[in-house]
Amino acid sequence: MKAIHITKSGGPEVLKLEETPKPKPDKNQVLIKVKAAGVNRSDVVTRKNTKAYGKGSSDALIPGLEVSGEIIEIGSDVSDKKIGDKVCALIASGGYAEYVAVESSHCLPVPEGISLTDAAAIPETVFTVWFNVFQLGNLQPGEKLLIHGGTSGIGTMGLQMAKALGSKVYTTAGTDKKIDFLNKMDLGKAINYKKEAFEEVLKDERIDVILDMVGGDYTQKNLEILNKKGRLININGMKSMDVKINLRTVMSKNLVLTGSFLKPQSAAVKTQIAKEVEKTIWPLFRSEKIHPVIYKKFPLGDASEAHKLMESSAHIGKILLTVD
Repeated sequence: MKAIHITKSGGPEVLKLEETPKPKPDKNQVLIKVKAAGVNRSDVVTRKNTKAYGKGSSDALIPGLEVSGEIIEIGSDVSDKKIGDKVCALIASGGYAEYVAVESSHCLPVPEGISLTDAAAIPETVFTVWFNVFQLGNLQPGEKLLIHGGTSGIGTMGLQMAKALGSKVYTTAGTDKKIDFLNKMDLGKAINYKKEAFEEVLKDERIDVILDMVGGDYTQKNLEILNKKGRLININGMKSMDVKINLRTVMSKNLVLTGSFLKPQSAAVKTQIAKEVEKTIWPLFRSEKIHPVIYKKFPLGDASEAHKLMESSAHIGKILLTVD
């Protein structure tokens, strides 16, 4: 089969389309003929530093954390899926390929009303938001949620999910074009952080949960605008992983400061997330209360161009690689 390999640590140019053996599913896995794969910032991080994020492998690595496609083979112990099922799936790696072996319990049926290609934009965003905002953050109907980076894949999906489940949403973005997009989607109060200080705009709002991928000096600002018993969840530190906070802010308001990486979570954790999102979130696709936002699709062989776009942060929503 053909797959994109990270041939060495470096820029987008190290991504090469090469022949590689087709994977064989183990007893609890299914083999998916890939229709499309989502591009995520974690893929970029892995590409830049394969020694740290590629498990020290000396072999070329195949990136990709989410796919959609058709099941063409099932493992001996798989009873909940069948050949021919159209699914989308969360995976630990290997999505930029024509075929991928996936834990059966990490596959979900393509939501009604969503195309097989567009379904590749769903797993990583929905799983990440559910795990962080709803499990770790325990966001409740009626509470207020702020997501920084509202036009990212996670931002566009997370804001829709929270709004559909009864929360009031707020977000930040860095251009007027992105703010206009968020306003047209009616995704709560959108703040252009290059024109206004979000901590000033929101100082009296008493935000209950914040999902942050910026880090750096945003951290203390986030803590200051949280409501009593508020929760700050970090999933990246694009500005800086090193932060300085005032612990008095945390203690005086009984705040929770937490965060996670989804990729290294156990198979059992991901299985539980899959069960919960199929029950709670999948009906929202069917009722058209939420939908994936797709910015651009590239052929698999143009993965390097997709990574350049991801790193530019010019996109709104998800970037996909398609396999024909």
